[in-house]
Amino acid sequence: MPAKKRPEGTRAPNGASSIYLGADGKWHGRVSMGFKDNGEPDRRHVEREDEGDVIAAVRELERQRDAGTALKAGSRAWTVETWLTHWVETIAAPSVRENTAAGYRTAVYRHLIPGLGAHRLRRLEPEHLEKLYSKMTAAGLKPGTAHQVHRTAKTAFKIAGDRGHMTKNPASLAKPPRVDEDEIIPFTPDEGKRIIAAAEKRRNGARFVVALALGLRRGEALGLKWSRVDRDAGLLRTPRQLQRYAWKHGCEDPHACGERLHKRKPCPSGCRRHKRACPPVCPPDCAGHAASCPRRHGGGLREVDVKSKAGRRTVGIPGPLLAMLKRQKAAQDAEREFAGTLWHEGDWVFAQPTGYPIDPRIDHDEWKALLAEAKVRDARLHDARHTAATMLLVLKVPLPAIMEVMGWGDAGVAKRYVHVPSEVVTSVAGQVGDFLWSDADEKQPDPPQPDAAAILAQLQRMLDTAKDSNSQDGEEPPGLRVVV
Repeated sequence: MPAKKRPEGTRAPNGASSIYLGADGKWHGRVSMGFKDNGEPDRRHVEREDEGDVIAAVRELERQRDAGTALKAGSRAWTVETWLTHWVETIAAPSVRENTAAGYRTAVYRHLIPGLGAHRLRRLEPEHLEKLYSKMTAAGLKPGTAHQVHRTAKTAFKIAGDRGHMTKNPASLAKPPRVDEDEIIPFTPDEGKRIIAAAEKRRNGARFVVALALGLRRGEALGLKWSRVDRDAGLLRTPRQLQRYAWKHGCEDPHACGERLHKRKPCPSGCRRHKRACPPVCPPDCAGHAASCPRRHGGGLREVDVKSKAGRRTVGIPGPLLAMLKRQKAAQDAEREFAGTLWHEGDWVFAQPTGYPIDPRIDHDEWKALLAEAKVRDARLHDARHTAATMLLVLKVPLPAIMEVMGWGDAGVAKRYVHVPSEVVTSVAGQVGDFLWSDADEKQPDPPQPDAAAILAQLQRMLDTAKDSNSQDGEEPPGLRVVV
């Protein structure tokens, strides 16, 4: 039976697409996409030389409309450069910390815009990003740098997709280069005791015991003030932290201001001038070296809020550490009297001999010297925080209390910080051996030792909680790493 046709002279239903041959000899298509922000109908128009091409274009617009991936009416023809510039300066910078914004700007202006800026935003593909990452690593940059650029791109393009400027996030599909992360091994009880013994003999040594026993972050420990330490009740509050911020130029020509410090040639092989990695060659339009600007501003050490609401916490101080802090206060009072008018009153718990706060770089060197003096393997200071979290697990502290002490708002963070000590792994292996290889005629072995069983049960509860916290995203949390 032949298909029915609409009677001649009648209209198509409202919202239906139309395709027709125009007086200009081209084929035209019009598709109803919904409504504009002002309430007017959003009817898109396409034109092609061939009827088949305009039919395909109309069907694609209909597919995007039905899938909810169509671009908003009136969207600008953004390029990657214009969008990233708008995002980092207008959207990101006012809503994140200054140091975070500085990292975003480095990724955007040093890598993403020079490598991808000319692309149309909606036509950017995952392969474009992957080629950029390959070029970065081929130029000698570390894979971790490419990862930081990848995370920035993922954040920026997600916002573009949420606002209708892109139909997909290419960074969520791109694969950054692999990063070989060093395995984190918490300090053993013997190593912890040796660190504490060495810290007892050092000026400001209590600062590192605080990190080891309470898991305070570097900024939280260096930003600690006596007004937040209740030495009578044995409580410590961490609502603020100390951070270093980069200086900014206050002159009219930053490039000319730092010209004498511009690095034009790479360091020779086997360079001994730099203790850490040699800095790269300055770009032709380098506007850095703001620390030497006579009108510099905005940099140096600053006291800021902790990174999250959960970070504003009150924790109990163990008795031996509390006694150590009291000795720290007495020693600092003696330094204040000796310094006289040179003393700067900042109420810092850990300070320089003149009362000024301790620079994070000097703190890093002090930590390395402490490890060498204690004859303990080299490790990051942040590994002390991993040690504190693992210690709480071994002590069978409930997960909510662990999160409170460590300043975590998400149970999933525990997966990265809590490790199963080798002693527990060995204990479990011994119990399995006793159970499977015991004589059948002998009395059945006793249940697993309470310590090991409780630890493993606590670990399982943490994983279940982390799984529940991620269930809204439809993701299965990765397993906890067992460190032997």
